[in-house]
Amino acid sequence: MTRTTYYTASTLDGFLADEQDSLDWLLTQDIDEHGAMNYDDFYAGIGAVAMGATTYEWLRAHLASSGESWPYDVPAWVFTHRDLPAVGELIRFTQAPVEEVHAAMAEAAGGRDLWVVGGGDLAAQFAEQGLLDEVVVSIAPVTLGAGRPLFPRRFDLRLLGHARNRAFLCARYEVVGPR
Repeated sequence: MTRTTYYTASTLDGFLADEQDSLDWLLTQDIDEHGAMNYDDFYAGIGAVAMGATTYEWLRAHLASSGESWPYDVPAWVFTHRDLPAVGELIRFTQAPVEEVHAAMAEAAGGRDLWVVGGGDLAAQFAEQGLLDEVVVSIAPVTLGAGRPLFPRRFDLRLLGHARNRAFLCARYEVVGPR
């Protein structure tokens, strides 16, 4: 069964990025790339991804400055109302409601899972439609005080498991529903 997961990292006070959309706080943390709840193991089961325009633009800028190529070899949907350049062949830009895109993603994934890469508002839109099964978050020992929130709406979650990966507390939650 295809599952939809919001797999991300957050500061201890619940932010994905600072007020300038910087992830500097994240890129300096100690993590074991093969440790608990690691990216490679997670991504191995992914058949399609979704992200918002801000996440896409951050990723595009990061790729341009690092010289790296598009990191996803699966279809990617970018939710946006802007004209943005595509940096990968499998990118689809959309303004459609998440329930329509979710169905297309599930079909394209061919039985594999779906990943809501970010941001928090997009993940909340999937959750509001009952289309988000899990939130997997790696919590860094950093506080920002303000920025882009992990999940900007009220939801009940149920803890399914947790682990430590060096500096991070990693937790997997089932999305129960709106609060």
